Amino acid sequence: MITRTNDVALLAARLAVAALFLPAGIGKLFGLSGLTAMLAGKGLPYPDLLAMLGVAAEILAPLALILGVAPRLTAILLIGFTLVASLISHSFWTFPDAAQAAQQQTQFFKNLAIVGGLLFYFVSGAGAFSLPNYLGSRKGLRKTMAPAE
Repeated sequence: MITRTNDVALLAARLAVAALFLPAGIGKLFGLSGLTAMLAGKGLPYPDLLAMLGVAAEILAPLALILGVAPRLTAILLIGFTLVASLISHSFWTFPDAAQAAQQQTQFFKNLAIVGGLLFYFVSGAGAFSLPNYLGSRKGLRKTMAPAE
């Protein structure tokens, strides 16, 4: 019973984290020029490439998260994306206005909490409700149903 509860919790957590990244990535895909301009405005090199890589990470990794595919790689990719995005967009220590700095500090530490959740995913894996587990159980079913040689 505990195992099933853990698997349901892992699935719910995967869906919740993906719900944060996937819509944002799709939105950025349709506003790629704006994202590129923002990155260029911050003085980052190769803003076109960085924008495309960021959008790809923010779309593909949540899809892998939903499916439970390659949990460690997915977690590392999203952790890297989140840390880079936090340093680029929520560097609260650079804002002179106290209210703006406080708002950016909240966003920065929210992102740090997301990194913490992704570290749990890195350690725990996807659980039973994942595509690899489903496909593995289907192979096992085929083996047990195959005629004896």
